[in-house]
This record gives sequence, structure tokens and C-alpha cells, in this order.
Amino acid sequence: MKYKAEKTIEISSLIIVSLLLIKLTPKNKIRESIVIFLFKQVLTWVFGLLVVQKNLISYPYRLFFKKANKASFSFEYFIYPGLCALFSLYYPKNKSNLLKTLHSFIGPSVIVIFEIIAVKYTKLIKYKKWAWYWSFITIWITDYLTQAFHNWFFKTEFHE
Repeated sequence: MKYKAEKTIEISSLIIVSLLLIKLTPKNKIRESIVIFLFKQVLTWVFGLLVVQKNLISYPYRLFFKKANKASFSFEYFIYPGLCALFSLYYPKNKSNLLKTLHSFIGPSVIVIFEIIAVKYTKLIKYKKWAWYWSFITIWITDYLTQAFHNWFFKTEFHE
């Protein structure tokens, strides 16, 4: 079967992120999680379509909407926003600036490490005119914007 590993990875990622969201989202934070998730979807969907249309990245294997668009629906619209929702819910608001800085760099780093592995060993993603550091920068920026929106929407401060 063609793309068996890619299909397994994509389905497994969807299941894992779903389970993480269910298990790690506190009941009193479900509303926050949904707002973060939806806001992140807006950002990642736009950026995801943009980089594909500009021929910077391609997704040779996609599980969903293969003919509708060329972006990875699973990653751009579920996996990444789901991880960001958890990342934002667990932002260390009342901790030191060092811990906040580490938190801001660990999230994008983990995602980029998995992306680099996917680029090297699978057909899930192919860099055309792109490099891992562009992924890190865009992920970091969208994470920051999402956290800022979250703080604004729920009337909290970055340095609370």
C-alpha cells in the first residue's frame, strides 16, 4: 500500500492530539481551549495556504481534501491548533521571565523537530524554498499572537 507510513503517522497524530486535548484540558478551561483553538486555526490556515500557494512547501501525501487544496488539513487545521491550545493553557503566567522564555521556545522547537524528521523520512511534507528555521519563526510568531489574543480575550496579562 502506497504511503502506508504517512497514513499511519497522520492518523496517529490526530488521535494523539485528540487524546491530549481531552486528557490535559481542565474542565474549567474548556472555553479558553476552544477560543485558542479557533483563533489558531485562522492563523495557521492562512499561513498554510500561503506557503503552499507560493510553492515554498508541498505536502505530497494528505489524508483529507486532496483535491480541494494543497495544504495539510490535518496539521494546519487540527494538530497544530490543538497543540497550541495546550501550549497556551499551560503558559507559565505567574513564573519567572526565564521560564516564560523557555516555554516560548520549547513549544515551537518540539514541533519543528518532528517536522524535520517528517521532511527527511516521509512524504508528509517537502521543503521547496523553505528551511526549518522559517517554520520555527512562523510557529513562534503565531504562538505569540495566539497567547496575546488569549490574554486580551480573557483579560489577563502576560506578566500576571
